[in-house]
Amino acid sequence: MPPRSAILTVMTAAALKAGRSVVRDFGEIGQLQVSRKGTADFATAADKRSEKILYQELSKARPTCGFLMEESGEVAGSDPSHRFVIDPIDGTHNFIHAIPYFCISIGYEKQLRDGSFETQAAVIYDPLRNELFCAEMHQGAMLDDKRMMVSSRAESDTCLIATFLPQARPDSYQDKIFATLRQQPYSLRACGATALDLAYVAAGRYDAACHVNFKRWDISAGMLLIRESGGRTFMSNDSAKPLFIGGNGLIHEKIVAAATAA
Repeated sequence: MPPRSAILTVMTAAALKAGRSVVRDFGEIGQLQVSRKGTADFATAADKRSEKILYQELSKARPTCGFLMEESGEVAGSDPSHRFVIDPIDGTHNFIHAIPYFCISIGYEKQLRDGSFETQAAVIYDPLRNELFCAEMHQGAMLDDKRMMVSSRAESDTCLIATFLPQARPDSYQDKIFATLRQQPYSLRACGATALDLAYVAAGRYDAACHVNFKRWDISAGMLLIRESGGRTFMSNDSAKPLFIGGNGLIHEKIVAAATAA
């Protein structure tokens, strides 16, 4: 992978700076002896602090870009064709419970002629492990300074799939999808941070990920990481039944076929 471009350098610096704030806040979570609401309020404040840092750093470097953010929503830019998509702490419930599985996710997107947006550059940062996952379109993906590649596992009984927990509603589409996955001998994991799950697919740790009810900030960066690591992605066009699947090319089609038939 060639040296980081200007935009990826900016995104990386913003993620690292926000990460320092998130780590400080996470260090206090375990010490809090407060109510559930108090802990949740603290986590929300940490989310907003991280988002503020990301917004300030990115808008300073790219003042014409728009933003789509988990906490603050959409902020229009003078250039409507480019935007940053930000999740300041993906895995908030893990964060609240002092579980060290969460990340910062930034996607840099360009609007296409049909009005949709396509991710051009991506950064996912795990501030506790100090792991930086990044990618640029047609330039490959890196974990820190090493090239990433998806796994090459193909046998179902050897594959580890990141997914979601069922809702205990057998008639719901998400429970039907989960039941379909359970029919195969996959090992399933629901770890609670979609963006980090996708980064792990790109790094070959998971063999695939299947998520429903996601938001754009959950998948913007991760989908590019997977593609640039040699994997494949699928996203449902049905807004009432949002489904995202990413995985290595050996099992991707099998999972897509099963999930979409559920």
